[in-house]
Amino acid sequence: MTSNGGIKKLGILCSGGDSPGMNCAIRSLVRTAIGDGIEVYGIRRGYSGLLEGAIEKMNESSVGNILHYGGTILQTSRCPEFHEAEIRKEAFNILKRKKIDALAVIGGNGSFNGAHALHTEHGIPIAALPGTIDNDITGTNYTIGFDTAVQTAVDAVDKIRDTASSHARTFIVEVMGRSSAAIALHVGVCTGAENVVVPSDNIPFDQIASDIKRGIKRGKNSSIIICAEGKVPGLSYKIQENLKDNHDIDAHVCILGHIQRGGNPSALDRFIASRMGYVAIKELLAGNQAFVTAFVEGEVTPAPLKDCLAKRNEYLPHTVDLVRALSI
Repeated sequence: MTSNGGIKKLGILCSGGDSPGMNCAIRSLVRTAIGDGIEVYGIRRGYSGLLEGAIEKMNESSVGNILHYGGTILQTSRCPEFHEAEIRKEAFNILKRKKIDALAVIGGNGSFNGAHALHTEHGIPIAALPGTIDNDITGTNYTIGFDTAVQTAVDAVDKIRDTASSHARTFIVEVMGRSSAAIALHVGVCTGAENVVVPSDNIPFDQIASDIKRGIKRGKNSSIIICAEGKVPGLSYKIQENLKDNHDIDAHVCILGHIQRGGNPSALDRFIASRMGYVAIKELLAGNQAFVTAFVEGEVTPAPLKDCLAKRNEYLPHTVDLVRALSI
């Protein structure tokens, strides 16, 4: 593998859950790399596809007219086998036989950990682009797909609000976020939700009921509760049961599920993903060996990959305060 930034062949893969904007990142990587004289190879189905040798050369036309499509043209997967050192060695040997001397990985923290291990064990340069709707990677303030996922959920809740008002009902709307409250908090603010339930072992059932009854007392005939799914999807049903059994409140549940992953990427996701792809190639050519294209203070800048391997699950205090202030 080269160590001076003289990249000749670049491999690109997506790993983990898909997110809107991944195609924008792929397009930017491919076209920036080709413009700089680098051959580009797409790896299908993430690390699993790498192990299967599902590698094909890409050109400018390979990424034509894909900006507006959700998902990823390269497809993605989860590959538990990649936790094993011998499996990673096999993956490295496949890349070596193909003479691919750098790898761009689009995904979340699990994908980044696999890429970091591949780099530390075998020295292959890694450009990691944060792509996850949960916006929960350390070292970056934004991940590709978050804005689109929030907008998709907001559109759905707006429609649910129409029905809730028409029938004087309470709805518990469950959004994605097993350990991250980012989607739930943003959707809660943008839809005027009466309460937002974040991932926690202690669900504030009494507070949720109190918020609903407070609204009823001042004349509201409907309420929306936004619930992050938590470790096991279906948390909203637990809330529904408690409200009925302990507070005599009937509530309807709507789980938005995977519609939040799909759909046309927003302009913000298209722009940031395109910028990240461009910066990734320039950093590789400058000799940066293992980095994340982080979004910090409004700019895309390289951050050490080793500093971006954990999930960022803390709740932003100002967002929590905003939810509470506006939901009275």
